[in-house]
Amino acid sequence: MKKLSVIAFGGNALLRGDQIGTIEEQEKNVYETCQHLVPLLKSGYDLVIGHGNGPQVGNVLLQHEAGKRIYGLPTQPIDFCVAETQGSIGFMIEQQLRNVLAEHGMERNIVTLVTQVMVDKQDPAFKNPTKPVGPFYSSEEVEELKSLHPDWVFHEDPRKRGWRRVVASPRPLEIPNWQAVEKLAREGSIVITVGGGGIPAYVDEQGKMVGIDAVIDKDLASSLLANKIRADEFCILTDVPNAYINFHKPGEMKLERVTVEEMKKHLADGQFAKGSMAPKVEACLEFVDNGGKEAIITQAEQLGVEGKGTVIGH
Repeated sequence: MKKLSVIAFGGNALLRGDQIGTIEEQEKNVYETCQHLVPLLKSGYDLVIGHGNGPQVGNVLLQHEAGKRIYGLPTQPIDFCVAETQGSIGFMIEQQLRNVLAEHGMERNIVTLVTQVMVDKQDPAFKNPTKPVGPFYSSEEVEELKSLHPDWVFHEDPRKRGWRRVVASPRPLEIPNWQAVEKLAREGSIVITVGGGGIPAYVDEQGKMVGIDAVIDKDLASSLLANKIRADEFCILTDVPNAYINFHKPGEMKLERVTVEEMKKHLADGQFAKGSMAPKVEACLEFVDNGGKEAIITQAEQLGVEGKGTVIGH
């Protein structure tokens, strides 16, 4: 059986820190990232691709706010906006990957799936929302928004740029269409799914599926999917070649092949920044702890290069 790999594209694969997010910028970034998938495909891997959507969903929320202010159009909830960005980003990845494959004389079916991910409405994260979404507001705008949306929560930006709405980031529990993802991938299709961590949803008291305002960590969702489809490996692409201990400090050391036990100790010792490397490490550990063979944290440029990146296994 061919190897099956789940690869989570980091934000750098879509939008760089010094860019504003034009379609040309994003397509160029995606094209360059997809070029680095070719060695894996040539060596016979089946692939499933997950991706982030932070800047893009923020822009969509801004567009909705502007449409309401200028034209009186209704704004849409975050789950709807996540669905929008799953479609738009999936389109970019699919299109640029097709261009890359054509250049290399390769043919693969590529399928983009708009994917819901189930969460628990009683998850403690809903009592302590921390994930910033959307634009910055003045204190006056916040008061106006609170009058319209009494359940919304706002935090002041640490850099004093204004106030932002914050939402919960609950744990992903189930991916309704994972069987279809596995079937398509093992038949040779490249599947793009769980974009932005998935569209957050839960089952209400009447047994109906309902969307909810939240943002799911895309690495945790991709890790869950990798376990569900029994992937051989799970890879998180980021903007550094390895995970490090003492990062940017005296005694800095890159981690290459690391056991689960070693990585858990580094995590407990606070070696990985919260909101940055820590959730990536946690997602990798979950994959290996739940039956996965190995998880990798690396740059796109090092995909498929033996001995490169941080490899976590037993």
